[in-house]
Amino acid sequence: MKHLLETLYILTPDSYLFHRNETICISIGGQEKAAIPVGQVDAIVFFGKNTLSTSLIGFCSQHHITMTFLDTNGRFYGNVCGPVSGNVLLRKKQYDSISDCEFSTELVRNMLYGKICNSKNVLMRHARNQKNEEAAKQFYQTAEILSKIARQLKDYMDIDAMRGLEGAAATAYFARFDDMLSSPNGFRFETRSRRPPRNEVNAVLSFIYTQLTHDVRSALETVGLDPAAGYLHTLRPGRPSFALDLMEELRAPLCDRFVLSLFNKGQLSERDFHTDIDAVYLNDRGRRTVLNAWRSRKQEKIQHPFLKEKIVIGLIPYTQAMLFARVLRGDLDCYPPFVWR
Repeated sequence: MKHLLETLYILTPDSYLFHRNETICISIGGQEKAAIPVGQVDAIVFFGKNTLSTSLIGFCSQHHITMTFLDTNGRFYGNVCGPVSGNVLLRKKQYDSISDCEFSTELVRNMLYGKICNSKNVLMRHARNQKNEEAAKQFYQTAEILSKIARQLKDYMDIDAMRGLEGAAATAYFARFDDMLSSPNGFRFETRSRRPPRNEVNAVLSFIYTQLTHDVRSALETVGLDPAAGYLHTLRPGRPSFALDLMEELRAPLCDRFVLSLFNKGQLSERDFHTDIDAVYLNDRGRRTVLNAWRSRKQEKIQHPFLKEKIVIGLIPYTQAMLFARVLRGDLDCYPPFVWR
């Protein structure tokens, strides 16, 4: 099994990165602050205005270290990666499978089944922890709605129709999101808002979804798959459609549970956010708090439900990408979505 390496997050404005021998060095204000051995890093994520040496770009490409560039609010700008890895025949099978209606439909059905089941399981966890019987009943009722939608997936042979079921499931799930929040600082979810996020909870959700997109995209490239060649999300230039496909089943168990925990434990306060007109974003303090907790979370171990072996949470995207590659190679009959209870 692959070992989880570190993602290096560059948060301090005007940081300068360069390499010396086999280390990645960070300088701030002309003073070197850190030197990290290249063998410990698999990705660098830059926030805001930073600079790097041109030789570092080549150095990272040679060592298959992806560099991702985001603005200070976490919006994606672009990334730089090395030569495409993996067997070209695997990517050809991936491209051919997109035109295979039966394969695409079955894959999307499995992915959405995993997503809806994971959303249901998040609700069930909160239902079991409820002291109020009426509140628990509402969670169980919504969970049953999701179960019904998941069962309906098998009757649909059209991906567009399945997208409609996904939308209905998401509406029901997010309608209970505020009920899962017990923030001592009074934060509320209200409704899902993305571009831009309208409140603090949506700001953190969007931020963590961006981090997961980066992790899934890197995992697909590591396995040798094309992150842009998707099935559920329509193909669009510059869009990592397949990375977005694969992360759907991972949103609730990895991101939503994590964000709910941050707020419910009071790890975030008003001091961690700033408002830009009618949008709310994490500030520098908030980003550091969230990313430190995210890094710790990714180091925790669970038993993978399909492989039945212990892995760290941060390797789940890689594991799912590897399982999909096995499907393309014919080693597995169908894709097993990640469903975490």
